[in-house]
Amino acid sequence: MADYDIIVIGSGPGGYIAAIRAAQLGFRTAIVEREHLAGICSNWGCIPTKALLRSAEILHYGQHAKDYGLVLEGSFKADLEAVVKRSRGIAVRMNNGVQFLMKKNKVDVIWGEAKLTKPGTITVAPTKKPAMQPQGPIPKNAKGEGTYTADHIIVATGARPRALPGLEPDGKLIWTYFESMVPAKMPKSLLVMGSGAIGIEFASFYRTMGVDVTVVEVLPQVVPVEDAEIGAFARKAFEKQGMKIITSAKVTKVEKSADSVTAHIEDEKGGKQTITADRMISAVGVVGNIENIGLEALGVKTDRGCIVIDDLCRTNVKGVYAIGDVAGPPMLAHKAEHEAVICVEAIKGLHPHPMDKSMIPGCTYCHPQIASVGLTEAKAKAAGYELKVGRFNFVANGKAVALGEDSGLAKTIFDAKTGKLLGAHLVGPEVTELIQGFVVAMNLETTEEELMHTIFPHPTLSEVMKESVLDAYGKVLNA
Repeated sequence: MADYDIIVIGSGPGGYIAAIRAAQLGFRTAIVEREHLAGICSNWGCIPTKALLRSAEILHYGQHAKDYGLVLEGSFKADLEAVVKRSRGIAVRMNNGVQFLMKKNKVDVIWGEAKLTKPGTITVAPTKKPAMQPQGPIPKNAKGEGTYTADHIIVATGARPRALPGLEPDGKLIWTYFESMVPAKMPKSLLVMGSGAIGIEFASFYRTMGVDVTVVEVLPQVVPVEDAEIGAFARKAFEKQGMKIITSAKVTKVEKSADSVTAHIEDEKGGKQTITADRMISAVGVVGNIENIGLEALGVKTDRGCIVIDDLCRTNVKGVYAIGDVAGPPMLAHKAEHEAVICVEAIKGLHPHPMDKSMIPGCTYCHPQIASVGLTEAKAKAAGYELKVGRFNFVANGKAVALGEDSGLAKTIFDAKTGKLLGAHLVGPEVTELIQGFVVAMNLETTEEELMHTIFPHPTLSEVMKESVLDAYGKVLNA
């Protein structure tokens, strides 16, 4: 008999959720981790970055206290060491939480680097490669190196920052998101290469902290996965804050000095310029961790740095599965968690519904926040839909005005023939908390008629959602 029913390789959001669900369903379960329980998301990504952004948000409010009729005596400034310490403390708390969940659900933790040697068998060796950041605490009673067997092996090894040739991060002058989270001192100037979620969140954090920030994006708009109107609105908001943005351009070369970098930038028309900054953040995406885990020897199919899976997370090799970032885009923690449940429940024979990627929300925690689900207007048109499009500006929302955060836009896109909600796109205060309303609506196949008859509480930011629906059909009330 195999040592376990299920072994999960990697303990990020996908991995640890897979392990918990497997244990809940009665499987003998183990999880292998080499660096940090809870993975990058909780230790160096999703959660601690939001802690940094929260500190920046409080700083922003303090610096604008007079706008709220308040007087702050003395100086109000950031203590960088304390800001970073708070963020790292939250990461430790998240790590401890996953340790508790493993113990509670009787999931064995195996510490080290796992490698598939044949279907149903892995070897675990001590971590050889230097950790990208200091290794997290090893749980008490964790198992170590050895050979382990399982009927089912789930690969959840996550992803790492992508490096462009000639522009590789060095940890000192050119940072990845790891170094960006723990600066020893605040740079006076910063160049951010890439304006996806990671790049623009760090650009927003550092700009709010007083840093001179320039963002370079190869595509024509910032936050390029978002609807064009949302991207344009966000850009104006960022530039109003003093952020410099260069689009349709790329960094072609970087020259390093003792304590600064000079980036050579070329735009799509061949125009060239140089920008010197104290530090540069490389935020040009991530790539799956598929190397040195035995995939080649087993013949597991990969494509463009990710493992190929079917709609139930199965690879082409029986008994081997993949979930999360290593299984391809969108590379989001909540997508990984949902895949984890689908994968394990399919193994159990519970016949879960395959994931509909068109209903996965995306959130960017910059200032202002950005959130979306479904098709952009351009993609909906390209798909052949006849559209009804509604828009509502936060400036006409009473709660936003009362909060002093009235810069924002809600946009909804409907199929004109059926009333089906095709997409929803938001930029503004707390929109990352609002988007779930549209996600639920899309999952329930809600039409515009049902949304119009839904009563939204007043005064709330959520009213912009209903007003944008009303606007799509010429019935807007407050604009």
